[in-house]
Amino acid sequence: MVRLNHFLQFSLCVALFTGCQAASSVSVRPTPLPQDPNIQVFTNQEPTSEYTEPYRKITRSGDNLEQVLIESIAAATSRIDIAVQEFRLPNVAKALRDRAAAGVKIRVILENEYSRPYSAYTTAEIEKLPEREKARYQEARSLIDQNRDGQLSEEEIRDRDALVVLDNAKIPRIDDRADGSRGSDLMHHKFIVVDSKTTIVTSANFTLSDVFGDFARPSSRGNVNTLLRINSPELAQAFTEEFELMWRDRKFGVKKPDRPVQQFKIGETQLDLHFSPNSNKIPWEQTSNGLIAKTLQQSTQSIDLALFVFSDQDLVNAIEPRSNIAIRALIEPTFIYRTFSEGLDMLGIALSDNCKWEPNNRPWQNPLKTVGVPQLPPGDLLHHKFGIVDRQTVITGSHNWTNAANRGNDETLLIIHSSTVAAHFQREFDRLYANSALGVPPAIQRKVDAQQKQCPPPTIRADGKVNLNTATEAELQALPGIGSGLAKRIIRARPINTIEDLDRVPGVGKKLMEQLSDRVTW
Repeated sequence: MVRLNHFLQFSLCVALFTGCQAASSVSVRPTPLPQDPNIQVFTNQEPTSEYTEPYRKITRSGDNLEQVLIESIAAATSRIDIAVQEFRLPNVAKALRDRAAAGVKIRVILENEYSRPYSAYTTAEIEKLPEREKARYQEARSLIDQNRDGQLSEEEIRDRDALVVLDNAKIPRIDDRADGSRGSDLMHHKFIVVDSKTTIVTSANFTLSDVFGDFARPSSRGNVNTLLRINSPELAQAFTEEFELMWRDRKFGVKKPDRPVQQFKIGETQLDLHFSPNSNKIPWEQTSNGLIAKTLQQSTQSIDLALFVFSDQDLVNAIEPRSNIAIRALIEPTFIYRTFSEGLDMLGIALSDNCKWEPNNRPWQNPLKTVGVPQLPPGDLLHHKFGIVDRQTVITGSHNWTNAANRGNDETLLIIHSSTVAAHFQREFDRLYANSALGVPPAIQRKVDAQQKQCPPPTIRADGKVNLNTATEAELQALPGIGSGLAKRIIRARPINTIEDLDRVPGVGKKLMEQLSDRVTW
């Protein structure tokens, strides 16, 4: 099912026919939304804005996230601290170089996998790169090779390799190997603190593909991302403390002390902040994913999710009882149909990995038809990590909804209680949802059906519940109150999709239903 909204004429035009900017004068642009004076929201495919990219020279809709970074950096008078997984934007690097020359103290923390200039890679090293990393290298090389002659001159490297620009400016930087290890799980933060008063938090890495789009794909508009610019000295201090744990104390990942949720009043808005990871010694309810679950469970009307990846079983279980609430979810297409995806649970299906089923997997008994994937320009990914509760509260940050982010990565999670801020995320979600494919695609359903025949899901789950649709007659008889005759009638009544289906089986009464309620599933 694909839906299109009336704002997409321009974006579709440039996606399908490179250079078709004339459509921008025809399409109707929505009115810009009001901004909270202290918490500003920017999205790189925002339909109310338009600008010309500095690298590909394409005029397109969206907020220029790089320019927001540059303006914030240019305003610095004393200090800039940056923690970001990957940094490849040369214009941001030059802005930092200029402030460093003016005497501003600058420090940068990166993920170790991305802490080396791409121009320093040898041919032998490039050949050994995995295909995904090789594509990253080629993209970076295209950015550096300004005259497109296939060679990287010294001048191009000095001007366009962002890490070389930083190093030549003698801007100090470390990565998550600074503690003497081979690196943490992931230094996945994406934040900047300017002059101890302004904090930028984004889902975007400082790369061409996350901000603008891919050189190799002229129709690409960048992986969809959001950026927040927040004015609050108190919040900036909290991020500085997080930065110092990594910079000064050389602590990354679970080597950091466990930190509780911090609450701030920024103007009229309440903001909750939590940094990941939490070690396995900390109860799940006290982790970032536990905070996400608690926030979602407070919904009374609606939950909208736009997620790069969703793979925490406890988290999806926590919102299943909320299925009476209007729930919509969009998940990145390259992740939604993986065996570990909780998007499958919400759709009511399961996939195995060579007949190995995910432990404790629990497809929803009442599947949603409002879960699916956005239709994006070729090459672009859904890189968001946000949820919206009742159009009033936003869950966002660098934190993917995974166990890896929760228990291993350096991450930021923000809960913002503001209808003004939420409106920006809601417009972004609605824009993506209006042009989405919802439900289970036929090819995935055929795969599910084939796997059900080839390797049926386990009859008895890890929590001890018996699946009434796959249990053998003997396994059914092992349940209280079920004899041979009733077991046969249950098998003939399959598929059992609801508790009412079981109640309609002759011989199943109220008393037996109460006995079985916490012992069976379907």
